[in-house]
Amino acid sequence: MRALSSDAEPVLVAIVNNIPDFSIARDGHWYRIPVASAEKWLKKSWPPRWLAFYQTKVFGPEAWSVRHYARVTDIRKVYRWQIFPEESQKSKRNKRYYQLFLEPLRQLPSPIFSRRWRRIVFIPTTWKKFVNALEINDLYNESPLEDRLWAEFRRLKIQAERQEFVTANRCHYALDFAIYCLNGKLDVETDGDFWHVTPDSARQDNIRDNNLKTEGWRVLRFTSRQVREEMESYCIGTISENISRLGGIEKGRSGGEKITLKPGGGRQLGLFDDI
Repeated sequence: MRALSSDAEPVLVAIVNNIPDFSIARDGHWYRIPVASAEKWLKKSWPPRWLAFYQTKVFGPEAWSVRHYARVTDIRKVYRWQIFPEESQKSKRNKRYYQLFLEPLRQLPSPIFSRRWRRIVFIPTTWKKFVNALEINDLYNESPLEDRLWAEFRRLKIQAERQEFVTANRCHYALDFAIYCLNGKLDVETDGDFWHVTPDSARQDNIRDNNLKTEGWRVLRFTSRQVREEMESYCIGTISENISRLGGIEKGRSGGEKITLKPGGGRQLGLFDDI
């Protein structure tokens, strides 16, 4: 597979939650994404060179996995009436979409599974991450800091979910890492050097953290320097201590056994309702 593309080429993993839409991609060789959704969520990763599909529960034994992908050959902005001329629902006829034209679908040698049910809308990633991913969490391409912490989680078998979408006090948040424990929930954030130091960003972080704590989340934040220079001595030790105090990682929540670590051991909802 690696010879098909360069490592840095952008891949977009999109949700497909009904069989007719998958049939269009497979037999008609195109897929649609609402313009409003693309412009809100995909500014930094548009246009994709490859499109892959995360299949939901309607696909039975293929549910909760990425199995199929295709190269994008062209992208056009269209109205709904242009792609569904026989549709009678007038209220949606003038909705705008990006129509992505595709080569014939290819199938991955091994599916990329999600270890637990989760809300997924888009996952922008790279070709290198896509062809090497073993599970959904391996696909995320948010920041080098997240990648470093995720590599440690994998090495130590700490089961976490990346970019987990949650609701707290009627607000929606994407957590860098969510760890579900027997006696609580842990949100681990990797803060960059600049984003969280302005008065406005600090105020937003304060509201966010208070909302999450109200919903039972314990929030840990680590700076760039801590992730780069104090991974084992501070970051992993602090995370391990909190997991232990919360009773260990919840069995079955992330597909694994309960894990108890000794201290120092070592998102948008409803975007696709009307597509």
